[in-house]
Amino acid sequence: MEDRPTPDSAAEGTADTVAAIGEFGLIRAVTANRTQPSTTLLGPGDDAAVVAAPDGRVVVSTDVLVHGVHFRLDWSTPEQVGHKAIAVNLADIAAMGAVPTSVVVGIACPADEKTATVTQLFDGMAAEAGRARVGLVGGDMVRSDQLVISVTALGDLGGRPPVTRSGARPGDIVAVCGRLGWAAAGLAVLGRGFRSPVGVVNAQRFPEPPYAAGPAAALAGATAMIDVSDGLLADLGHLAQESNVGIDVHTDRLDVDRKLTDVGTALGADPLHWVLTGGEDHALAATFPSFTDLPEGWVRIGTVLLPDTGITVDGKPYEHESGWEHWR
Repeated sequence: MEDRPTPDSAAEGTADTVAAIGEFGLIRAVTANRTQPSTTLLGPGDDAAVVAAPDGRVVVSTDVLVHGVHFRLDWSTPEQVGHKAIAVNLADIAAMGAVPTSVVVGIACPADEKTATVTQLFDGMAAEAGRARVGLVGGDMVRSDQLVISVTALGDLGGRPPVTRSGARPGDIVAVCGRLGWAAAGLAVLGRGFRSPVGVVNAQRFPEPPYAAGPAAALAGATAMIDVSDGLLADLGHLAQESNVGIDVHTDRLDVDRKLTDVGTALGADPLHWVLTGGEDHALAATFPSFTDLPEGWVRIGTVLLPDTGITVDGKPYEHESGWEHWR
């Protein structure tokens, strides 16, 4: 005769799911004992949060991360995914020259999702928010067929104009701050079924954007700026299009780390291609007047050219795809 769980044992088997703990129990679980910065005037627990806006303007950005598209829980821990969800949003705020202040999080997941998965996601989010000194101030939770994370980030310009994509001018220099190609190399490693080298793999699991570099670039007179999420050439292409200029990238100025070279040799791949086209590192790229003393951490990698010259690499069109694009 087939063994069937008793009502009590069946309840025990589902006690660790979000369905068992319920929406409000889950909210209490992920918000308990979280600290907030001074910019959070009213945090989670009411109909809406209240955050300070000293500048009188608020910079806003939203990103959605979908399981199987932007992350995989067989490749990353929930905590690592939480770090990533916050980082990719705050990088957009920094790319406007703003200081991130707070984030609002939406979570959609199946009823049988483990409670621990969601609480660990929020552990990672809270840790990354703490690294950036921003408040995790509220959000929403709903049921869905798969795990989806939506994060809205807010930032403060500190009295400065925003640094948009449309201000680059011919003769400006192009510079970057942050790592390039590491996340793409990590994705290639994971795609082959490997889990090391850990440093490269972790670059894919959770990026480390240089948040402070955005406001520093704004103070130094950056004329245009963008977060490198889809690939250096692709994102410089967006900047060039909005500014109506061309851009030439000088490969002798790009840092191709020895670890990337080693991984490329092992996988039969060109590490320079990862640096030029790999997304998800969330470095910052910006243009500056030619006379600018670049802020700490920023490295010149190219030159802004006249309109209609496109994006070139060492003076020539790049013969491969320039980066990531959804639905392509």
